[in-house]
Amino acid sequence: MKKLVLLTSILALGITLSADPYAKCVVCHGKTGERAALGGKSRVISDMTKADIITALHGYQNGTYGGAMKAMMGQHTKDLSAADIDAIANQIGK
Repeated sequence: MKKLVLLTSILALGITLSADPYAKCVVCHGKTGERAALGGKSRVISDMTKADIITALHGYQNGTYGGAMKAMMGQHTKDLSAADIDAIANQIGK
């Protein structure tokens, strides 16, 4: 049931994107990137540098980054522009 609620929340956020490109990330990563998403399967992204976040997001988009999270994150990042990625890195990264 928790997985269904999480998936529904993620999909709803994807449909109703705001001007904040990080808005769809909040469900799993937390308001400030403070959570290790999906029960600890991901890194705490607020611990990452801006450059690391940019590298990771572009890598998810082109399929060169991510291990177990690669397919799922590829779907979540596919519509992000370079400006969106920079904005997320500036908002969350060190």
